Amino acid sequence: MSESSPVSAGSQRWPRRRRAATAMVVAGATLAATALALLPSTASASSHREAPLIAADPYVDNTDTYAFVSPDKPDTVTFVANWFGLQEPNGGPNFYPWATDAHYDINVDVDGDAKPDTVYRWDFTTDDRRGTDTFLYNTGQVTSLNDPDLKFRQSYTLTEIKNGKRGKVIAKGQVAPSNTGPASFPDYQKVRNEAIDPVDGGGQQLVTQADDAFFLDLRVFDLLYGGNVGGNGPTEVGQDTLAGYSVNTIALQVPIEDVVLKGDKARNPVIGVWSDTERRSLLLLPQPAGPRVTGPYVQVSRLGNPLVNELVLPAGLKDTFNAIEPDKDAGIPAVVQRVTDPEVPKLVEAIYGIPAPKGPRNDLVEIFLTGVATNAPTLDGTKPPIQADLNSQVLNKDANPKKFRPSEMIRLNTAVAPTANPNRLGVLGGDLQGYPNGRRLADDVVDITIQAAEGAFAKGLPPVIVAPLAAGDAVDTNDKPFEKAFPYVALPSNKSVNDAANTQGAVPPVAGPGSGPSLPAPSVIAGLAALALLGTGLVLSVRNRRTTAPSAATAA
Repeated sequence: MSESSPVSAGSQRWPRRRRAATAMVVAGATLAATALALLPSTASASSHREAPLIAADPYVDNTDTYAFVSPDKPDTVTFVANWFGLQEPNGGPNFYPWATDAHYDINVDVDGDAKPDTVYRWDFTTDDRRGTDTFLYNTGQVTSLNDPDLKFRQSYTLTEIKNGKRGKVIAKGQVAPSNTGPASFPDYQKVRNEAIDPVDGGGQQLVTQADDAFFLDLRVFDLLYGGNVGGNGPTEVGQDTLAGYSVNTIALQVPIEDVVLKGDKARNPVIGVWSDTERRSLLLLPQPAGPRVTGPYVQVSRLGNPLVNELVLPAGLKDTFNAIEPDKDAGIPAVVQRVTDPEVPKLVEAIYGIPAPKGPRNDLVEIFLTGVATNAPTLDGTKPPIQADLNSQVLNKDANPKKFRPSEMIRLNTAVAPTANPNRLGVLGGDLQGYPNGRRLADDVVDITIQAAEGAFAKGLPPVIVAPLAAGDAVDTNDKPFEKAFPYVALPSNKSVNDAANTQGAVPPVAGPGSGPSLPAPSVIAGLAALALLGTGLVLSVRNRRTTAPSAATAA
């Protein structure tokens, strides 16, 4: 029975019940957004399943966001955003598609009000040609994107939205498929490169599967790297937990003038960047057609700076963080407290005996919530401890400082030119073009973040390395070399993660090796997909159905 069809006399109350269910969806989404705004939340995180709810929806789970001035094209900026982490290469028969009922966004804030001035949005459609003929992703060797043996295909539409106005499509094309193995893709790079498309107005983009660029030892969660066994320091380090795993990746390269305030890099070089995913609520109506998508899109995952959700927020706040937008961050006292009085230094003190820095930690406020500047607006009105003009939007001459809103996002000063010899420790190692000024693929954000948490920047620049933690997690580079030109990310592995080919050995990062100390720190784990589920779940309260009325059969 269609939604508009009459119902039998025995179920005349069904339309009223349906209207009530619809109202519950809207109310549920509103209530969820309100409740989430009242709960603590802050920064985002490099994340692979770090929040309970998003762990159940990996298709829309943000794992990492990167933003850097392109090393080979310094008049452009490159954004890389990853989703659907921990992909085992042998993950057939369906492998790792993009969701077709979601928006995948990269956001840019140029004036510091914590709202996106530019949104780059990807939407996906699926062309599944397998039908009832085969279970295979491909039925022969695939040598091109249009190979007839490629049976599962996806396409994207890239829309640019400026200042919240109606967007314009700036690119359309085909997604690079999952790498199903060497027999299926004898030259995967050739197929992948065919999916690199130009972007209207200049630039290029790619949607693909890629090697996970995040490198770290995830055993941080075993009492911070195994505990201080026998007083010998961390005992569980040196293993790249993500070696051999892949992710779904979006890479976008655009002219810097397209993303800075008023197109003027000289006056307004700083941008803020984060990625997110939005899903629509599902309305499950008793009808033969089954569930239908309805209502507004709801943010279910968010990712700016790496490791914030893991290091800053307690378990009870992680889902909340994924659902709120950056302009809400500083208005939530519980979140602010987790930044100014973080948990990790206390744990390090308890386990390793290294004294925690005294609070309030306005150095971390600069790193995660305002950007680094001599006039950065600290939350308590005191002078910012890191007295350097690096990467806060307050440095943009045409930005209104009265509208500045402390918020968690990656901040990048596009006027800092790429260096020929990048240091993996970024600003911590004296390389101002690295994290926390943007984030490059080869930046060792685990070592940098833990040093920051332990007070390396507490007295400003130059930073003071916390010597007892200088060895870090002993994973200093990615397991695969990054490429030297767009899209920069490494190809996905085509062998199982427990295959000998996926070694734990390190390789030199792109543009040369870095140097410098480090520390033990947490890791990746990611976004969340809950608000949409909330809207869906509330609607399922259609109970005591009469046998004469249709019934809902499935849940999303």
